[in-house]
Amino acid sequence: MTMEVDILELSDRSAKFVLSRVSMAFANGVRRAMIADVPTLAIEYVNLYDNTSVLYDEQLALRLSLIPLVTDIETYMPQAECEVCGGEGCPACEVSLTLSAEGPGTVYSRDLISSDPKIQPADPNIPIVELKKGQKLVLEAIAHMGYGRDSVKWQAGVACGYKNVPVITIENCDACGHCAAECPKGIIRVEEAGARIAEDDLIKCSLCRLCEQVCDINAIKVDFYENAFVFTMESDGSYTAKDLTINAANVIKGKAEELLAILDQF
Repeated sequence: MTMEVDILELSDRSAKFVLSRVSMAFANGVRRAMIADVPTLAIEYVNLYDNTSVLYDEQLALRLSLIPLVTDIETYMPQAECEVCGGEGCPACEVSLTLSAEGPGTVYSRDLISSDPKIQPADPNIPIVELKKGQKLVLEAIAHMGYGRDSVKWQAGVACGYKNVPVITIENCDACGHCAAECPKGIIRVEEAGARIAEDDLIKCSLCRLCEQVCDINAIKVDFYENAFVFTMESDGSYTAKDLTINAANVIKGKAEELLAILDQF
């Protein structure tokens, strides 16, 4: 049975697609890989040389660590897995970002200057701190690759989820309109011949079954396909939605190949 993917929506930061002919366990594996297993860059250490802002050093470090950074997975690797430096820190596993600002004015993520032009804050307008006249902020931040399973700052997938593809059948409808009035998604239309749902609106169904509950003659039935899922995901900007999905698939593929290699030894 060959898996099928039908892309419904795709942008730089989000995607929606139908994943068919797979188990729920596989769909959940894709979701977990997007959230926890695709490595990203995030600020790990901050050297503060001058901070006369109203924020403590620790608060600034926390804010900096949560700024998503565009990640180049082909160039960088997690520090613990770095074969170049053995985890000591080198250009293959870390990036330096510097910041020097003086008030009055607001310091934004775009004010961070990266040692690698490819590695930049995913959103340039994230406010870091407001500086009053005479206040200064001078620092160097070191970004490392890491996994979302270890800290939320390395979590590239920020809103990943799925639901079964709905199946709705309507028979012998008397066009009373109760189901349409109750539907929270507003996808049921009532015509002279009875209630109907457009094919494009079907996947919007939340499977709440409120329409079933208010139908006195049991004309409408809500069910779902057990091996087809509507998958929605968003990226924090570390990767595009397409690249994050591909990287998650590669993670799953790598784990399967690793298991196969172990089993081949017996």
